[in-house]
Amino acid sequence: MNETYGHTPKSVFQQPIWVVAFALTAAVLWGFAYPLIKLGFVAYGITPSMTGSKMLFAGIRFCLSGLIILAIARATGRSFRWKSSRKGTLFLTVFSLLNTTLHYAFFYFGLSHSDGARAAILNSMSVFLLVLMACLCFESDRLTLRKAAGCVIGFAGIVSLGMGKASTAGFTLLGDGMIVLNALCSAMAGLMTRGLGKRIDVFVGTGYALALGGALLILPGLACGGTLPHITPHGLAILAMLVCISTTGFALYNKLLTCNPVGRVAIFNSLIPVIGAVSSCVVLQEPFYWKYVWAGLLSALGIFIINRGKK
Repeated sequence: MNETYGHTPKSVFQQPIWVVAFALTAAVLWGFAYPLIKLGFVAYGITPSMTGSKMLFAGIRFCLSGLIILAIARATGRSFRWKSSRKGTLFLTVFSLLNTTLHYAFFYFGLSHSDGARAAILNSMSVFLLVLMACLCFESDRLTLRKAAGCVIGFAGIVSLGMGKASTAGFTLLGDGMIVLNALCSAMAGLMTRGLGKRIDVFVGTGYALALGGALLILPGLACGGTLPHITPHGLAILAMLVCISTTGFALYNKLLTCNPVGRVAIFNSLIPVIGAVSSCVVLQEPFYWKYVWAGLLSALGIFIINRGKK
């Protein structure tokens, strides 16, 4: 797959200083989402066994985010026309399922059965999966010895989560297993983002994907008897913050993926588990384990090695 960068004047999303600023903003926002989601469950009275309610909560968040992005796109005069209509609807549906519906269904279920700090670090698997898969799909992301070494070190950080006391070391299907599936969906959606940008304005496509993916979470949530038991100003404020995180994070990150090599953007996701772990321990007063530091450092080192040197 032939891809070039720099043969035309660089947009703001390709200029190094702005790539850093935008990617860093997305990473920080997504890191803070971990404790906010758990606080949202508490505020709305959603317990771990309330599957329908969790799907409804997630669906409302992402559907609102998508509608906001589409409203902004319309107000700023962005094109809603498909650049390539061939199988465009099918592509958008699959992208919506991976990027939003399945991705966050797994994420919410897993987070409700796992510590926020542990889930944040385990979710960093998506970075290494995306880097490796991109090497197979895009000429701009060739597999090198450096990238292979970085992935090995990064996965060592994931494995280190299994060390320590039995109460925190065991792999659980409902907790860790769901977060792993979430990471896989995230990586696959990351690959599809570049294809989305070739079919429609990526800002508009992101709005469609979030709105459709959110709706596909709301409907089964309601069908499963999902409700929001307690609606309070505090809960609405948390939901509003999560909507802002999704709106800003996805709009920035998806645009960066369409005009930069995947590895150059993915390095910033190494900050997500660190921010998620620290914010969960501070905000939620979850127990702190030193293995979180070790796992986070290995994950960050792995991503740094993958992206260091000449691109």
